[in-house]
Formats: sequence, structure tokens, C-alpha cells
Amino acid sequence: MADPHGFQKFHREEPAHRPVPLRLLDWREVHEPVADGQIRQQATRCMDCGVPFCHEGCPLGNIIPEWNDLVRTGRWREAFDRLHATNNFPEFTGRLCPAPCEGACVLGINDDAVAIKDIELEIVERGFREGWVEPVRPSFDTGQSVAVIGSGPAGLAAAQQLTRAGHRVTVHERDDRLGGLMRYGVPEYKMEHRFIDRRLAQLAAEGTVFETGVSPDAADLALFDAVVLATGTPVARDLAVEGRDLAGVHQAMEYLPQQNHVNEGDTRSPAIDARGKRVVIIGGGDTGTDCFGTALRQGAASVTQFDIRPPAPTRRAESTPWPTYPLIHRVATAHEEGEYVVTGDESAEEIEALGLAVRGTGQPLGNRVFTANTVSFHGEDGRVGRVRANEVEVVDGRRVPVPGTDFEVDADLVLIALGFTGTERGGLAEELGVEFDDRGRMVRDGRYRARLRPVAGGPVPRVYVAGDNGRGQSLIVWAIAEGRAAAAAVDADLMGETALPVAVEPTTVALKA
Repeated sequence: MADPHGFQKFHREEPAHRPVPLRLLDWREVHEPVADGQIRQQATRCMDCGVPFCHEGCPLGNIIPEWNDLVRTGRWREAFDRLHATNNFPEFTGRLCPAPCEGACVLGINDDAVAIKDIELEIVERGFREGWVEPVRPSFDTGQSVAVIGSGPAGLAAAQQLTRAGHRVTVHERDDRLGGLMRYGVPEYKMEHRFIDRRLAQLAAEGTVFETGVSPDAADLALFDAVVLATGTPVARDLAVEGRDLAGVHQAMEYLPQQNHVNEGDTRSPAIDARGKRVVIIGGGDTGTDCFGTALRQGAASVTQFDIRPPAPTRRAESTPWPTYPLIHRVATAHEEGEYVVTGDESAEEIEALGLAVRGTGQPLGNRVFTANTVSFHGEDGRVGRVRANEVEVVDGRRVPVPGTDFEVDADLVLIALGFTGTERGGLAEELGVEFDDRGRMVRDGRYRARLRPVAGGPVPRVYVAGDNGRGQSLIVWAIAEGRAAAAAVDADLMGETALPVAVEPTTVALKA
């Protein structure tokens, strides 16, 4: 039973952040280590509700009140086992998930929600420190082989579940390293690559085979009994405005992976470098914010992020009532860094490393501009120098320009971060005959099986679709949940039944012709 007064005795407390001038000098994680006592206090705030809506908020079906109470009573190993019963990679979700479970927390109706995400992360990190993360090897070999295409969270979750079920699993990744966007999209200050590598070591020890730098064709996959497509939605949404072809205007996903390659030691500096430049980011979502933090660490002269939406309210918006995920003003760690004002008291090392000399004193490192609609790009000699924009407002459900609000921002580097439009249609998908819906998603049935059109060359193995391929652009927690559920569908088809757990069903809207 939970402490009935825990939420009254303790307030929500989150991990402290490293000082801005220090953390901008490196790519280490932003958060400071958390004391054991603080996490146990936060777990004590959980009320063990009669109807725990946090379950509904979590796509993985994490049994949150149970591991909260186990942490409260110091039973960390049991909490670790309970957490892993529903989540293969809590160290990923504990760092990168926006925590829809907290939006559904009953305590959040009239108080700050339980710090579920922080508790989750500390449970798994303690597990790694204590040596509890061990290979879970299959007890038998089914003789069935499965190819998983893509090594992001959906592909890795599917691979681990299928390997543990006794199948021979090979993960194919076209990049030179494993991890998908966790490796070559998410900046390391949000999750250092060593956390990916240590989990990959567990999967390899369990028997999962990894092949990097490969793009198998249909003939290669004919050797397998089943194929799971988990390649994500890498097709970026573009911005068709005047000046889009100017040098210095790039997609965010052209920019972010380059710094990750630098951090891996592949090159000394990125080809697209923000150092000393006036950076404008088009798009107010997570990818744009990742560009914001990356540009600051590279030493940009200034960083401005355009968001076409108005600022979110400081309290939960009426349009997102509990227990839905709340629309509320949030300050990401990158935005926190952007609010830092140069004082002139910084050390010579900080001035050199951060490029503070070109920013001047008394100015914040970056800023966000809301209700900003990008109109065009302009420059000299074929290179961008200015972004022209205006303010917009919503009228009858449409965004329309506000008269007299035109403005310009100087820019040497423009990064377009407007989300993604779907998965790639050519290549392997074309060879397999995968069908797509009008939103660029792979069409699948209620058991994650891809809908295939007849193709030359005869039959192909069973093909399944997991993660963003079928859902569209979504959250890491959904990717893991779908990878687990797709694995259960594969196992049931290959063996006639399955004991693998399922927490989610496929997105039914993707079944359109």
C-alpha cells in the first residue's frame, strides 16, 4: 500500500541541471546525478490510485504504481524487474520520452504530477550499476529466422523480443552504426551514445545478429521466414518558398547527424557548422529544439527559432483536459540555455569555446519567436542572408497573416525542422510490393502484416510493419511498444501461438486503401 500522505509531505522535485556555461562546453548530459533519497521521496508521492490512469497514458502499459511503491520501500531489484517486464529500454524512454504517463497522473488533476520519468530512469541506471542487466538467452531454438530492417527503438525492441522467443534474428542497418535516430538524430546532450552501446551489448550477448552498412534487397530477405520493417519516417517535410535553393538553407536532418559523427570521432568538424553564424530554425518542435541546443554548443553567434504556433498557456489548456497529454508551456533544456545572458564575466575558455565574443554582453544566447510564418529567404551571391516572415493568427481554423507584422531576421544558416511526411517508398519497399496510404505510411492489417501488391520474382516472406512506418511520426515510447507488439504477431504466425506480451494494437487509420 502506498503512503497515503506522501503527496502531501513532498513536492515534485526534478533533477538539477548543470550550469549553462559549463554544459555548453561539452556534449555530456545536461542533468546532474540524483540522490537516492530524492527519488524515493518522489516515488512516495504516488497515490497507488484505484484506477491508475498513468497506465492508459503509457503506450507500453508500464505498471507504474507497482514500481513506484517498490522504490519507496527500497526494493530496487524488484522495481527493476517490474519495469523491464513491460519496457525493453527504460533508459531510452527515461531520457527521451515526453512522459504522457505524467500527463495522465491522477495527482496532476490539482497538483504537480508524480515524477514518473525520473523514477524510471533511476531504476534502470541502478540496475546497470548493480550488474542486474544481463543477457536473457532463449531456452530453445525454433529454427525460424527473422530479418529486422532498421535499428531504431522499434526494430531493436522487436529484435530482442523475437530473439528471446527462440528465433534467429538478424538486424540490418544501412548506417555505419546501430541506433537509428537515437544515434544520428538525437543530440548527445540528451542521451549519450554510450547508453545505446551498453544495451546493444546485451542484445548481442542474447544472440541477436547485427549487420551495419547494409541495405538488403528482396532476394536477400527471401532467405528469412519473416521480415519486420522498422525504418521510420525519414522523409522530411520541406518549405516551398522563395529562396529555398540558396546556399546555407538545410533540412534539420542534414545538420544534426553531422555533429553526431563528430562526437563519434569520424571527423573533426561538421560540414554544416553553426559556429559564428546567425542561425534561424524554422519549426518549434523537438527536432527544431535539438537544432537549437546543437547550434549553441557549436558556438553560433545567435539562434532564433520560429514557431508558427502561439505560446502555450502556463497551465493545462482547456483543449487538452486531464488525462490527455497537456498542452502547456514547456522550457526545454536548449531553451533554458538560450535564455542565458552573456555577462562579460565568462572565462577566456568559455568565451573561446562558446563564441561569446561575437555575441556581445547583455544579450541572451538565443530566442524563440511565436506565431511566426516564414515567407521567403533572401541573400547575396547565392547565399542566404535574411529570413522574411510575418505574424499569423487563426481565423476560422486557418492561419492568416496579421497585416503590418512583416519582419526580417538576419541569417547565415537556416535549418528547416517541420517534421516528416512518411517513410521512403522506393528501394526495398518497392521490391517487396509494400502499399502506402495517403499519409506516407505503410499499410498493414490488424496483426502488423504489411499489405503487399504482387511483384515480379515470386512470393516474398511474411512482411510486418512496426513503429513510425505504420503509425507515422510518433514518440519513442510508441516505437518500443509497437516493436514488442509486432514481435508477438510474428511469433504467433511462425509458431501458431505466442507468450510475448502485447500492449498496443496497430493504428487502424493506416488500413485505408
